[in-house]
Amino acid sequence: MGIAVGENRRRFYKAFPGADPDEWLMLEDYREMLDYAEWFREKNVIIVPHGSLVEYLGANNFRNLEVPTFGNRNILHWESSRALQRQWLEDGGCTMPKVVEDPHNIDGPVIVKYAGAKGGRGYFIARDYRDFRRNVDIEEEFTIQEYVLGCRYYLHFFFDPTAEDGYQVQGRGAHAGKNLGRLELLSMDRRDESNVDEFYKLGSLRDLREMSLEPSFVVTGNQPVVIRESLLPRAFEMAEGTVAASYNLEEGSRGMLGPFCLETIVTDQLEFKVFEISARIVAGSNPFVGGSPYSDINERFMSTGRRIARSIRKAVEADRLDDIIS
Repeated sequence: MGIAVGENRRRFYKAFPGADPDEWLMLEDYREMLDYAEWFREKNVIIVPHGSLVEYLGANNFRNLEVPTFGNRNILHWESSRALQRQWLEDGGCTMPKVVEDPHNIDGPVIVKYAGAKGGRGYFIARDYRDFRRNVDIEEEFTIQEYVLGCRYYLHFFFDPTAEDGYQVQGRGAHAGKNLGRLELLSMDRRDESNVDEFYKLGSLRDLREMSLEPSFVVTGNQPVVIRESLLPRAFEMAEGTVAASYNLEEGSRGMLGPFCLETIVTDQLEFKVFEISARIVAGSNPFVGGSPYSDINERFMSTGRRIARSIRKAVEADRLDDIIS
């Protein structure tokens, strides 16, 4: 079933018949989904959330939507706060860019990020407090991070708590000594961003500002990528720690379920810095609808979407559906 706002969206899908849903629900506003909760349940709908749905529906509305959802919707509470994200990721053993709490203390390049899934819109670089004041929207919630030089890679993982084979995540704390489930690396991408990707052709940041130009970080596309093999063990170590730590976020936490993305920078010292996590399917998985060099090793043509469907089907067959939905 496809859920969309606006008739043009349904018409667009006819350009790709293989992706056209069997049934559509057309809405004027995503928040109308709350009124359809009983109807969804009658149709045995399982919602697969993505960033835009959570953004448009609203985090609180999404948590209160009484419809089975793939994954642990409560984890999105931790994803939605950069402070909680940092606590979670650092507990999982990830190294993160430093945070500048007071903008008066900016003494080198920093990146200022706004809350929410906005595709990089509004992010900006500042060298000092004056730069910061000139560009900041004080009405928005923001975080100031050191600007880390390196290559950005977005690592698409999948965690299946019902699978007992493969790379097993080792529990920590109250779950120490337990295998929590199977961790898989499905794919990896990097982002095309407008207009920062082309700025280097015009000179330094100072030169650009003399021309009244500011770099922006609006995501316009995604490119498939593989990283050097020697980095993969550390990538799995970070992902395993992130999943294990998710079971200890709060009392009774069900942990990270299904797809998630570690958003990273690799420095010239071959060190990972994790600057964010997306606890759901991400747009960066779009280049891999037919599989990736990583997922093909385990099974040909395995995309993130297909892996979600496989997880649901196997859970139904094993009478463990409650283990992967919330």
